[in-house]
This record gives sequence, structure tokens and C-alpha cells, in this order.
Amino acid sequence: MNYDRILIRYGEMSTKGRNRSKFTNKMKSNIKRLLSDDRIQIEAQRDRMFIYLNGASFEKVKVNLADVSGIQSFSPVVKTSQELNEIKAAALELVKRSMSGKTTFKVETRRADKTFPLDTHALNHAIGGHVLRGTEQLTVDVRNPDITLVVEVRKEAVYLSCETYPGAGGLPAGAAGKAVLLLSGGLDSPVAGYMMMKRGVEIEAVHFFSPPYTSERAKQKVVDLADTLTKFGGNIRLHIVPFTHIQETIHKQVPENYTMTSTRRIMMRIADRIRQQTGSLALVTGESLGQVASQTMESMAAINDVTNTPVLRPLIASDKLDIMEIARKIGTHDISILPFEDCCTIFTPAAPKTRPKTEKVQFFESFLDFDPLIDQAIHDTEIIMLPKKATELDDLL
Repeated sequence: MNYDRILIRYGEMSTKGRNRSKFTNKMKSNIKRLLSDDRIQIEAQRDRMFIYLNGASFEKVKVNLADVSGIQSFSPVVKTSQELNEIKAAALELVKRSMSGKTTFKVETRRADKTFPLDTHALNHAIGGHVLRGTEQLTVDVRNPDITLVVEVRKEAVYLSCETYPGAGGLPAGAAGKAVLLLSGGLDSPVAGYMMMKRGVEIEAVHFFSPPYTSERAKQKVVDLADTLTKFGGNIRLHIVPFTHIQETIHKQVPENYTMTSTRRIMMRIADRIRQQTGSLALVTGESLGQVASQTMESMAAINDVTNTPVLRPLIASDKLDIMEIARKIGTHDISILPFEDCCTIFTPAAPKTRPKTEKVQFFESFLDFDPLIDQAIHDTEIIMLPKKATELDDLL
């Protein structure tokens, strides 16, 4: 017996009102792109979504679905006719698949087709009795069972399931607008991107690349981080900004203890220009208050001075150990700790200013015309489309 379809439960999306279809359509689109299997069809209903497998492997689909933002939980479903013996046989096989050390179960029937000859209580009794006779170690527990067999009787068929897998929760990536993520090769910014994707944000990633000070392996590390983030439901465009000339200019002209502040300000200006070009609404960083010298309140105020665009900092109150735990969970930790440094770390001054004055950094930068350098860097930016296997599947939806 093969699974016929997968039932998806919405979770937080269920609280949406008239605009719920916007969220369900975006999640449908994200799932279709992620699964990349022409056999699979998706039907989005108001309170649930069905994935019709049509011969596709549930085990392969299951791995991908667990990470999709917006899914609260999902269950594989078997379809039978309304013939009682067929229902009982499918129920027994499903329960046997799920037993593995479990000792109690219950049957939970939902009779949408009121013309079905058995009522809910009678159907629970008939199916439960058949399962008890077909297994030896199971007993019935209607309050706290190890296995819950759900039977849904509809006019066209009967659907059975007894496995439930947790999803990522949150909202579908892309349903709440688009933002530009300043993506380094460290632990924090990929986690910040993940957290924004869970809140429905589509990500445009920007990375600052300074060859020969940073290597091609450092660049590939960031490509791999962005590619990992796409499994949470959205495609990502990664903008690789050549930053060498700007950094060299800053380090020649700005006092050493202010170079870090000035560097971050120019990064923010470039990211804001890319935000405008891509129709994004905000900037996202991986800053955590007080973690390093550039993440004091004074530093962030001086850096924010260059833009009026909202800067979202989802990790601002997070402990480093908490960030590392999330990084392990989402699969970015082992990539982030690879020993290939980015431009932020190799140009860090020995004693960076932890409480920079905005007026001072403005004064130091007034002797330089950064606009031509910024224009050139944006012109020479390389754009990489991710995931690597991305294809345009919108016409199949």
C-alpha cells in the first residue's frame, strides 16, 4: 500500500482572514519549487492543503516538507473506497507501520458524508476492533494514545492517516514582502535570514567580497549558506559585491579605530541601493546587541545614520549559544565555521571604536567621494540564482 497524498495543516496561517489565499498560494508556490517533481499536484483549500503524490516517494517529499515555512504539521494519507472491509484493511496496515514500541491507539472518525451507513461511533468501533484483532500488544486509550488513526469519510472516498510530522511553522517565505539580507560567512546572518523567512519574508542576499584578501573558497562558503536557506521555501538571489577598492580606500583615509564603523556604513549604503533596485522594503542584519564592537547601540546608531530604510535585526536580543543552536538545526553551522574568512574579519582593526560618534565618522568620510566607488561596485556586482537546481515552475501551478 502506497501513500496517495499528504495533508498539510496551516497553523498560524489559519488566523488570517480575507487575505488567507495570499498566504496559501505563496506556500503552494514554494512547495512546488522545492519538490521539483512534475508528478506532484497541489490543491490549496481554505483550512488545509493536499499534495497528490501520483507515484512520487513520500519519504523524499517528507524530508523537504519539514523545512517549509508556513507548515504547522503534515500527514501522509491513504485513500480507499467506502467499502468497509477495504477501510479496515488499510487501517490495520497503517497502524502496523506506526507501532514500533508504541502500545496504545485510538480511532478518530470524521464523517463528512452523512449518508455513510455507519455513524461515527459505530465506525470507530468497527475499525478499532479490527485493529485490536490484528495486533497483539496494542490497547485502546482514547485520552492519550501513542497512535491516533484519523479516518475521514467523504463522498468521493475515505482517507486514513496515523502519522503526523512537525513543520517549520511561521508564514510562507515571500508572503510578507521582500528584504535585503547582509550575508557574511559567519554564524549569525544566515540564522537572521532563516528567522525572517519564517516570518514570510523573501530574501535578497548581499555579500561583500574582497579578493585577493578573501578567497574563492570564502565566496563559495557564502553561496552554500544562501543555498541552504532556500530549503525553507524561497528562491534567493545572491549579490556578490566587489568591495576591495572601497575597503582599501577606507583604511588609507579613515583613522584606524573608525575604519570598522565606516566600512559598515558603506556596506549599508550599497545594500540600500540594491534594496531599491530589487523592490525590497527593508534591510536585515545578523547583529546581536553587544556581541562585538560594531554591535553596540552607539555603533548601530552611527551605521544606521546612512539610511532611512527599516533595518530588521531578528537576533538583537539573542545569546550566541542560542544562535549556534539554531544554526545547527537549520544546517548552516558546519558551513559557517569553515576557516575561510570574509572581508569583515580580515580588515578588523586591533582596537575598534566601540562607542563611535556619528559626527566624527561623518567628518572622516567627508574628505572622500564614495559615490563613484559605490556606483562601480554595484555595476560590477555578480548575481547568483539559488537554489542551484532552481527552475521556473510557476506555469505548472
